[in-house]
Amino acid sequence: MSNTKKIKSALISVFYKDNGLDEIVKKLNSLGVKLYSTGGTQKFIEELGIPVTAVEDITGYPSILGGRVKTLHPSVFGGILARRDNATDLEQMKKYDIPEIDLVIVDLYPFEQTVASGAEHQAIIEKIDIGGISLIRGAAKNYKDVIIVPSVKQYQMLANLLNEKNGTSEEEDRIVFAREAFKVSSLYDSAIFSYFDKDDHSALRICGDDKKALRYGENPHQKGEFYGDFEGMFDQIHGKEISYNNLLDIDAAVNLINDFDETTVAILKHNNACGLASRKTVCEAWKDALAGDPESAFGGIVITNVEIDKATAEEMNSIFFEVVIAPSYTEDALEVLKTKKNRIILIQKNKEVGGKTVRSCLNGVLVQDRDTATETATQLENKGGRPATPAEIEDLLFANKIVKHTKSNAIVLAKNKQLIGSGMGQTSRVNSLRHAIEKAKHFNLDLNGAVMASDAFFPFGDSVEIAHQAGITSVIEPGGSIRDQETIDYCVNNKLALVFSGVRHFKH
Repeated sequence: MSNTKKIKSALISVFYKDNGLDEIVKKLNSLGVKLYSTGGTQKFIEELGIPVTAVEDITGYPSILGGRVKTLHPSVFGGILARRDNATDLEQMKKYDIPEIDLVIVDLYPFEQTVASGAEHQAIIEKIDIGGISLIRGAAKNYKDVIIVPSVKQYQMLANLLNEKNGTSEEEDRIVFAREAFKVSSLYDSAIFSYFDKDDHSALRICGDDKKALRYGENPHQKGEFYGDFEGMFDQIHGKEISYNNLLDIDAAVNLINDFDETTVAILKHNNACGLASRKTVCEAWKDALAGDPESAFGGIVITNVEIDKATAEEMNSIFFEVVIAPSYTEDALEVLKTKKNRIILIQKNKEVGGKTVRSCLNGVLVQDRDTATETATQLENKGGRPATPAEIEDLLFANKIVKHTKSNAIVLAKNKQLIGSGMGQTSRVNSLRHAIEKAKHFNLDLNGAVMASDAFFPFGDSVEIAHQAGITSVIEPGGSIRDQETIDYCVNNKLALVFSGVRHFKH
């Protein structure tokens, strides 16, 4: 594929003019390229002392409707869409005195930024670009004859082309610019649709612009990429490149910690909490979170919702972990944490994670509302042999927050706002319970007076019996089994506190 073309004319009409446009314009002028422009861009070019022709001199019409219509005219789009190898097209261009346009440099009104700013609806509507998007699509469609530069992100590509090929381009070059153009237009249209569809969710549009290439996916033989605004949520201030698996763990960590208001430290491994505690100070929270499972903590992810100080950093530095996340760090704490060369240190700037979750499934995707339900004491329904004490209710709600973020089938054991045992991902709920009990005993954690949380109902009464025999005195579960009465009867007969939350928290 070849088809060499020389750039003889260019249409430039942009919203942003201070991102290297001056150098592009100067280079085009030095190559003898005739320039056409509109409004503020025309004035910008003129102030550079470079000759430019107003688009209205081509169309015979001024900009109208407050600037809504400037370039939407056959004399403009004919010059862009005309096929240079089509005799009929060339005859019509000559008949109507339509100039050829070989290069289009345009960008789009800042629609997404205007939405994000909280602007009023009408201000947002005015930032829906019509002429710009039409120019992009028209020029990209006719890539065989026209180069389209759809945003400032492609300025360097154009500069390289102008410098290396002295104002000429191959069809291979123009295809690359066309691809970038359709990427820009598809993202823009998706953003507009999402704004109008934000309440109804009538259809799914997933469109990412800038991708972050990862070292690999879950395993070295898998390619991995991330599409999203990681920098909008975090500042990475130290450590190695973030991996695919790191991102999954970071996502799980952020969603978990968001449910806790007290000073809390969580340690995660493979998307599940292996240690978690809420305490008066971050250092105490770290020590008790680590005590819950010091073996699994090795190589894990640490997150807290308060500033990390030097004392905590020194305690944390006693073990290897890959990532630490906090809203802030004292300077001396960072000195300690940075002694590990590869440790990833993140400052969490934003807690917002979006209201939907999306995952691939078969030849499509599954979309659901994010599980944001967090039960309170007033929602709990007493079903056992006695009411739960205030201290037990605190622990039950604490455990329930953790089990919500634990892979099903999930069981969490807690005491004094410390995670002391968990079982997850088992094919039966009773196996998850046995695993949680065994884990707590392995680390010499006292189960007497502990509480148990289950992410879904108990299908049989055996789980509460096993838990009771281990020393557990209070249980929270959603209820809803046809055999709930077995569980209720056992708790009544053995004076165990049992509360139904009415909310299931499956996490497959």
